[in-house]
Amino acid sequence: MDKIAVLVPCYNESRTIEKVVTDFRTALPQAVIYVYDNNSTDGTDEAARRVGAVVRYEHQQGKGNVIRRMFSEIDAECYLMVDGDDTYPADNAREMADMVLNDRADMVVGDRLSSTYYEENKRPFHNLGNTMVRLAINTLFKNDIKDIMTGYRAFSYRFVKTFPVLSKGFEIETEMSIHAVDKNMFVENKVIEYRDRPEGSESKLNTYSDGFKVLMTIARLFRTYRPFKFFGAVALLLAVLSLCFFIPVLVEFAQTGLVPKIPTLIVSGFAMTAAINSLFSGLILQTIYQKNRQDFEIELYRVTAEMQSKLK
Repeated sequence: MDKIAVLVPCYNESRTIEKVVTDFRTALPQAVIYVYDNNSTDGTDEAARRVGAVVRYEHQQGKGNVIRRMFSEIDAECYLMVDGDDTYPADNAREMADMVLNDRADMVVGDRLSSTYYEENKRPFHNLGNTMVRLAINTLFKNDIKDIMTGYRAFSYRFVKTFPVLSKGFEIETEMSIHAVDKNMFVENKVIEYRDRPEGSESKLNTYSDGFKVLMTIARLFRTYRPFKFFGAVALLLAVLSLCFFIPVLVEFAQTGLVPKIPTLIVSGFAMTAAINSLFSGLILQTIYQKNRQDFEIELYRVTAEMQSKLK
């Protein structure tokens, strides 16, 4: 088992990968640096190998797929994940690793948004997207993670080995953040410097399509991790809709003794039935979710014991 593993997912980063590997090797001399090449065509793997990185491959395209492979193959006391585009300096690597190794944090978030991100990043919609995602998750999941979309994080062994990677692309960071909050993991924020990509290096993130995927991921995970709130909100909406249809019918019946709008009454009844079904679905799923939380705690004990046995 490695003491510290630096994980660098890469796709066509030959212009910057040598500097990234060299910088992190200097900051963390005892770390093993793993570069996972995701079908690069520009010689990223050879550039990383030249400066001493352990190069491995993931042929399913997408950052989520790469991280899934990394987490399953590597055992370490501390994992430090960083992008290969040289936007995250290695200056904070030692401190972030120590927060996992010594302070027993499960996830350390490299917070760009509290430092230089808005000045360095020249893509205004990226700035807006980061703000919207942070606001949505902090509101829905009641947490204080400062930077949801950052690619610079440190993890404990027990986080990595209990995190189910479901996302295939850039929405993986959102999934990590929500998982940590939902499972009551110990999360720390570390303010870091951010610098924009060097000239000639292009972002692989598509502002609109990837942004939409992130928003859909938030909605999906809110439904999964907060089922009663999700289906309760649907039930309330349907109940209000039902009453909007029913009240005019009721008023007309009180005035004339007749119900001429039978189709409206039927729609109102179906909407209220759907509202009741949604409410009880939320109650049932909330019970299942609670059982899953209990099972997760047992799995957490097993993973912790597994790590301790590997360290002996």
